[in-house]
Amino acid sequence: MRIGVSLPVRELKDDLVAIRDFAQLAEELGYTHLRIPEQIARQDSGHLHEPMTLLAWVAGFTGKIELVPSVIVLPARQTVLFAKQAAEIDILSGGRLRLGVGVGGHRREYGSLGQDFSTRGRRCTEQMQLLRRLWTEPELSFEGEFDRVSKNGIDPLPIQRPIPMWIGGASVPGPKVLERIGKHADGWFAICAPGQFGEIRAQIDAHARKAGRDPSEIGAESGVGVPGRSEEEWLGLVRARRDTGVTHLCMRTLGGELGAKEHLDLLRHIRERISDHFDNME
Repeated sequence: MRIGVSLPVRELKDDLVAIRDFAQLAEELGYTHLRIPEQIARQDSGHLHEPMTLLAWVAGFTGKIELVPSVIVLPARQTVLFAKQAAEIDILSGGRLRLGVGVGGHRREYGSLGQDFSTRGRRCTEQMQLLRRLWTEPELSFEGEFDRVSKNGIDPLPIQRPIPMWIGGASVPGPKVLERIGKHADGWFAICAPGQFGEIRAQIDAHARKAGRDPSEIGAESGVGVPGRSEEEWLGLVRARRDTGVTHLCMRTLGGELGAKEHLDLLRHIRERISDHFDNME
């Protein structure tokens, strides 16, 4: 199980020194990946930096930690432009980008960006297919329901060809999302309760096999929030998530309105308390 951490940008806000220090300390302590939440138009989640721009900056002062925006509301973005942005971050980071993608649930944000909320599921599926081609083919033609490319492409291509895409969404994904994960995703963000994981995973695996894919190649990532829980509680959640068989775990220091130093101290404390999990990382 690979153990990463969520960058607490909602609480660090515009303290760029604190954001840099957190990312560098996470890498120094051995966390495998750094997750950053998505927001373009202002929503209830408050102060959030645009994740692709922030990750391009983070790539410049880190060297090995994986960079994971989770999750990009893909149908709200123009596909070819997003392919180019992702390819650039992958190059700037030396091939460390893992994309979380999803369809989102804010109709107002779609309206602000001039996109159709009602077709977001179909568009996401088509975008994932087009993105993989844009990241692997110097020139292509594509005629879809939503996007068209005629003998064109992006240059340069990313280091990872293609960049991995993981799907995120509701705690219990609907049938179409489960099918999309099984057919098209490299992994999924499993925010369901541990007791629900097995049934959901079985449905994803069935879709993967139907599509001719090996289900074992589809990863799963869960998360554990630490603030607001006793140490016994959050350590129990770490064990429960591990026992479900997830491939990745994301620890969160967000949620306690902590200051910059407190986030760093908690990052170290989590590392110390679950050191055996780090020692046995795959």
